[in-house]
Amino acid sequence: MATTVSYDAVEVGTELPAQSFPVTRATLVRYAGASGDFNPIHWNEKFAKEVGLPDVIAHGMFTMAEAIRVVTDWAGDPAAVIDYGTKFTKPVVVPNDDKGATVEVSAKVAAKLDDEARTVRVDLVAMSDGQKVLGMARAVVKLA
Repeated sequence: MATTVSYDAVEVGTELPAQSFPVTRATLVRYAGASGDFNPIHWNEKFAKEVGLPDVIAHGMFTMAEAIRVVTDWAGDPAAVIDYGTKFTKPVVVPNDDKGATVEVSAKVAAKLDDEARTVRVDLVAMSDGQKVLGMARAVVKLA
């Protein structure tokens, strides 16, 4: 599937539709099974607190993957993302209740990089519980 977003129609400052992603303990267990990352800080509250965390935390790669969904949904094609990187600034704390946590992601086109290659840089902001959980989250996207 090719990207449905036209490079010519996109301007610097274009905001992508923001999204919120719920995260529960069950979500973390499913992600651990899929990723093979069974570190107890992601499922064992006692262990997480013993190592100085406030509670169980989401996997950093899970948080990163949820955030890029804003870009892939906008572009219409996951393969349109040709580069993506971030720094993990705060953990997503996932309490053991019916609500869990929420990761709220917004993004905007920060730069047009290459007219010939039709690439743009998209900057993302990921927040959870009022705190920025990803820093310098940026993706390079090839548009139609």
